[in-house]
Amino acid sequence: MDKQNYMMRIIDRKIEEYLKTFGAVCVEGPKWCGKTWTSSYHSNSQIFIGDPAGNFQNRKLAEMSPALVLEGEKPRLIDEWQEVPPIWDAVRYQVDQSAQKGQYILTGSATPNHKGILHSGAGRIAKLRMRPMSLYESKDSSGVVSLERLCHGELTPAMTGEVDLKKLITLIIRGGWPGSIHVPAEQAALLPAEYLNAVIDDDVYRIDGIKRNTTKMRLLLRSLARNESTTVTNKTLKNDIREVDDEDIDVETVKEYLDIFDRLFITDNQPPFSTGVRSSVRVKQSVKRHFCDPSLACSLLKVTPTSLLGDLETLGFLFEALCERDLKIYAESFGGSLYHYQDYQGREIDAVIELPDSRWCAFEIKLGANQIDDAAQNLLNIKKTFEDDPKGKPPAVLCVLCGMANAAYQRPDGVYVVPITALKN
Repeated sequence: MDKQNYMMRIIDRKIEEYLKTFGAVCVEGPKWCGKTWTSSYHSNSQIFIGDPAGNFQNRKLAEMSPALVLEGEKPRLIDEWQEVPPIWDAVRYQVDQSAQKGQYILTGSATPNHKGILHSGAGRIAKLRMRPMSLYESKDSSGVVSLERLCHGELTPAMTGEVDLKKLITLIIRGGWPGSIHVPAEQAALLPAEYLNAVIDDDVYRIDGIKRNTTKMRLLLRSLARNESTTVTNKTLKNDIREVDDEDIDVETVKEYLDIFDRLFITDNQPPFSTGVRSSVRVKQSVKRHFCDPSLACSLLKVTPTSLLGDLETLGFLFEALCERDLKIYAESFGGSLYHYQDYQGREIDAVIELPDSRWCAFEIKLGANQIDDAAQNLLNIKKTFEDDPKGKPPAVLCVLCGMANAAYQRPDGVYVVPITALKN
C-alpha cells in the first residue's frame, strides 16, 4: 500500500499500543470499514486469505498448513483469518513459542462458530473493534471539541459555524464507509445496498456453511431499520414483520438471525447502563437497536434526502444513530464505553459514557437547536433524581449533542451543548 496516502483512523493509536503489549492483535469489524487498509499500514508483510488468485491458493495453503502463512516479516498481516479458523490456534501457538510482542495482525469481518475448537487467545491475541469512519475521521467534523476532555468537564467555548440540514442528511445516507467518502452523494448511497447484498448472499453461508432463508433475513433487516435507535424486543420485531410484510417468522428464528447479524458485525447494539448507577431504581435491560452504520438503515428503508426532509421523526432516529456511532468510536479510544439508560419510571438518557474510573456522563441527542432547552431540563431532572437517592450516583457531566447548533458552550445551568460536527475523540 502507499502509506503516504493513508487516511489516519482513530483506532491507529490503539493498534500501536496493543502491538507493543500483545503478541498479536485481531482487528474485527464490518466488511469495507477499512480494516485491511489500516492493518496494512501497521504491518511489514501480508497474506490475504480471501484472495481469489490462483483459485484461492492462499486459502488452500492455509488449510493444508496454517503455520506456513505465518512466515514473513513482522508484524505480519493475516487478512480475513476466519476463512481458515485453525489460523487462530497457529498464531496463538507461535506467540507462545517466541514471547515477542507485535508479531501478527489478524483481521476478521465475521466471528466463526468456535464449537470448542479454538483456544481463547487470552493474554496473547488482543481484540479491537473497528467501525466505519466517524465524522471526524472523514473530515466532516472540525474536531474543535474533544469528547475525552468534555467527559472530564473541560470545554473551551467556540463558535462552530452554521450546519446545513441537507448536509447532515447526506452524511447519514452516505455513512462512514471509506469507499464512499470522496464520491458524489448519489453514488455513495449505492454502497450500503451492495454491502447488504454481499453479506446476505455470500457471507451468511460462509460463516458456518449453513443455508438460511435469505428472504426472511432481509425482512428482519428491514424491521430492524424501521426500529433503528429503539429498544424493541425480538417478539416486537416478529410482530412488525407480520404486520408490515405479512410474513410469519418465529421468535427463535429471529433470535438466530440476530446472532448471525451480530457475528457479521452488521448490527452494533447499544447495551443498557446500570452497573455504575448504584440506584434503587429498577433499570430496564433492553439493548438499543443499531446497525453498524446508519446508512444501512437508510438503504433498507429506501430513504432519499427529500423523503427524510418530509419525515423528521425518522430523521431524528437516524441522526441519533449517527451520533451514537461516533460516540462509540470516540469513547472507546480513551477506554470509555457507550450505553443507554431507561428505567421503569419512564426516565431515559439517549447515551451514557462510562469512563475507566467508573464516573459516567449523560448525553441527550437532538437534531434541532429548538430542542436544546427541553433536553437540558431532562438531564437536570435525572441528575437530581440520582442526587436525591441515597444509593444514587449522579452523572459527572451533562451534555446535549446537537445537529443544528452553531456553537459549543456551557449553559448557565451547567449543561454542555456541542454540535456533532465539532466533536472528536
